[in-house]
Amino acid sequence: EQLKVSASETLEELEWCLERLENIQTHRSVSDMATSKFRKMLNKELSQFKDGCQNAKQISEYICSTFLDPNEVDPNSAITHLPDKASNENLSRDSSKATNVTQKTSNSTEVRVCGASFLNIADTEGPKAADEHQWLQKANTESSQSCDRVTPTSALSLDVLPPGLKSDQMARLKQFVVTGLDQWGVDIFELSQLTSNPLTCLFYAIFQKRGLIKRFSIPEMNLVRYANLIEEKYNDVPYHNRVHAADVLQSTHVLLNASALTSVFTDLEVMAVLFACAIHDVDHPGLTNQFLINTNDELAILYNDTSVLENHHLAVGFQLLTRPGCDILENVPKKQRLSLRRMVIDMVLATDMSKHMSLLADLKTMVETKKVAGSGILTLDNYSDRMQILQNMIHCADLSNPTKSLKLYRQWNARIMEEHFRQGDRERERGLDLSPMCDRTTASIEKTQVSFIDYIVHPLWETWSDLVHPDALQILDTLDENREWYLNQITKETVSEDSEPPEDKQ
Repeated sequence: EQLKVSASETLEELEWCLERLENIQTHRSVSDMATSKFRKMLNKELSQFKDGCQNAKQISEYICSTFLDPNEVDPNSAITHLPDKASNENLSRDSSKATNVTQKTSNSTEVRVCGASFLNIADTEGPKAADEHQWLQKANTESSQSCDRVTPTSALSLDVLPPGLKSDQMARLKQFVVTGLDQWGVDIFELSQLTSNPLTCLFYAIFQKRGLIKRFSIPEMNLVRYANLIEEKYNDVPYHNRVHAADVLQSTHVLLNASALTSVFTDLEVMAVLFACAIHDVDHPGLTNQFLINTNDELAILYNDTSVLENHHLAVGFQLLTRPGCDILENVPKKQRLSLRRMVIDMVLATDMSKHMSLLADLKTMVETKKVAGSGILTLDNYSDRMQILQNMIHCADLSNPTKSLKLYRQWNARIMEEHFRQGDRERERGLDLSPMCDRTTASIEKTQVSFIDYIVHPLWETWSDLVHPDALQILDTLDENREWYLNQITKETVSEDSEPPEDKQ
């Protein structure tokens, strides 16, 4: 009995401390400390690897340059090498060896995704590259594998498709939207084959299903025209195209359905996060921020080398709202418009991958605070807390490829690698140093994915799963299964290389 009393008093004291921290507005400082802690932990994990091969070094540099803010990285703790042959300790869970991938630029085939033509990973040499090609060829014909089904927020009306949308398979398209809108891991590539406007299709369907069209008196044709304009502004690049935007939008819609988030956000906040998803990569050139900075691109000059693409996406998205007949917010009161704009800006700027550690630290701090409080209920009373959840929600959706079925994951992986390779080709032509994982002659795809999951994706999704427990458990299971698949590919290659007879030196 005395122990229970003591525990109760301790809990009350902890809750009092948390309240005081919030009242004196030190949450940002706590989050900053968590960010620093996470960054040091990542540096420590990867800096254990010494005397690594060139591929290992590329992976290390890729993680640092992409997911750590260059303005915040401690130069004395820079990551150096990953191993050529890793043990259980240095790959976190299992052993692996990288497989070099060499892609030919001649005699190549093309894969078309929503009108985008690009060289695919199929042209790489070796058995696994040919296997990857088979997956890409079947990408647009196979149906999606098992998905997590989330209870819909409301029933879809008969007018599930936007007015004026054209498709040669209208009945199949309608069925896809009706049955797949609330599924995690729906085959977005199938949707892109059913319609050339997958983003417009989902944008309209989700707004309708969530009652946002009626709630904010949005003229339907304004919504359709605006969505079409945004979709047309997505470039025909391998990865950051309209299909990716549609995927992030639909994934975020599903994440909003988590039971832990029921009634947490206002309708305006829901509309803001969906709007942010739709525009978050609009007019993306298929190049990184660092490339634009290194080449003195006009966008880098315009935005002072700071979240260059993210600022551009926002500018394009809001500029298109001013087109005649495209303002979806024309009946929204001015105060709410300004509030939505503020939220969208904060969310899209947070899609800059260099903000990853700060986002993860914010999320982890919130999860731990929730655990200490012991309520298990999210109480988001201030703008900062609510924005942290929404920013991390889009970030999770943006990094959700490894959590989808293996078929979809491999397709996305092939596309992002091709986009990296194209940038590497341009860097080579200009005589620039090639960015990490952008050299099509040396990039190690399988090992990159294992490290990517271990150090970036899994920590993020594990923390999100803690926040919305138990809704994301199946997602974590799929992530682990996909990691094991890529690890097995490395292991198979290692065994194959070790079994090869020595070369005849005559």
